[in-house]
Amino acid sequence: IEPMESYIEEWYSWLKATGDFYDYKSKDSAGRVYQVHRLSMHPAQRGCNEWASLILNEDTVINCEQQECTDWLADFFGRKSFFALGQGLIARAFALGTGAWAVWLDVDAGVMQVRRYDARMVLPLSWDDDGVSECAFVTQVSHKGKALDQVQMHVMEGGTYHIKTAIFDDAGKQVSVEGVEEDFDTRCPTPTFAVVRPAIDNTCVDLSPYGQSVYADAIDAIKACDLSYDAIFSEVDLSKMRIFLSDMMFEVEDRGGKPTAIPFGKDDCTVYRRVQSTEDMIQIFAPQMRTETQKAALRTSLQSLGDLCGFGSQYFDVDKSGGLKTATEVSSDNSMLMRNVKKHENLLEGAIAQLGHAVLHCAREFLAVPLPEEGEITVQWDDSIITDTATEKAQDLAEVNVTMQPWEYRVKWYGEDEATAKANVPGQRVTASPFDFQDETSEELPEDAPEE
Repeated sequence: IEPMESYIEEWYSWLKATGDFYDYKSKDSAGRVYQVHRLSMHPAQRGCNEWASLILNEDTVINCEQQECTDWLADFFGRKSFFALGQGLIARAFALGTGAWAVWLDVDAGVMQVRRYDARMVLPLSWDDDGVSECAFVTQVSHKGKALDQVQMHVMEGGTYHIKTAIFDDAGKQVSVEGVEEDFDTRCPTPTFAVVRPAIDNTCVDLSPYGQSVYADAIDAIKACDLSYDAIFSEVDLSKMRIFLSDMMFEVEDRGGKPTAIPFGKDDCTVYRRVQSTEDMIQIFAPQMRTETQKAALRTSLQSLGDLCGFGSQYFDVDKSGGLKTATEVSSDNSMLMRNVKKHENLLEGAIAQLGHAVLHCAREFLAVPLPEEGEITVQWDDSIITDTATEKAQDLAEVNVTMQPWEYRVKWYGEDEATAKANVPGQRVTASPFDFQDETSEELPEDAPEE
């Protein structure tokens, strides 16, 4: 992780909108140093959240060749809020370049979970062009009120994957925790984890198993967005009315003849003293706000951000009411967005399928769930945000019994296997040839009957 560590830390700082760009020191004309905080609309986080919502949602369906496995997997992932929590993982993975899911088991309690890790916790151990085959995950755990560091390694030994766990105290000494097995054989021939990364080549470090952030090439656009955003609200403060008073109005004599300053209350910052002035006792200056110009700068910055992050130049835009356009408004003319969504989905499908195989194996092996072999696992994505799914579905429905069988429609749109789809077709209409019908009122003539 060392070659990538500095990049991951930088990407994380932009995700959280922290660092010298947002908090810095400046000097006024008198040489006094003061702290400055720049406002942020969190453009990096907004972009990653958008990718997560575009790719994974509750309408995503994971299909197995065996319908029984499909149903069990849907129930398991539903109970574990896999898709809802998975959006957070994808957002982090797209921000930091890498994330991972891993199977976690408590055999005694009969519990299985799917843990989530971002790039700071993922340590690949073995990899090639096909991906990561062995991986370690570093996290912090609490045991009896003490914070401990935990390392879990998913490694191949003897043809199956083992989960090896090591726990260390704050002094770096390995300790034993009751109930934690140091070497657990899952008896699974496929990886018990799945690494998630965006479909972007890593140009930061060659031959690295880590991915690259979706905004790695958009740092300047992120700066431009927050510079424009901060300028709009700074303009409101800088454009406050200023009142200039003659210095004769700042002091009066009390009953003892002693000069006393006139208090102006909590808004004294808008009142200024004109030295040695007797004319125009009160002058008011109200500068004109330039928010429209700065709003145009923000729009340009958002369009650059969307283009550099793969959404297309029209995805992030400011409409007339001041809000941001949604994906539905720009999907019809945003071919870049549609292409990139498909690229990310194709890469993510392999990770979800790999995790699905591991979950089903452990369910059969350790939770005594009577499931058959699942066969191939595929993912049916919900692309209704970027495509008109309702129109496509209605078009397919119109083609039923014309170019598509009813069960084929259910396979495509309900994620059922062929046998289940055929069994679930309500009142299936059989299309027959007109030659199959015979006039019931006519009688069959004998072979030797004379012709009329």
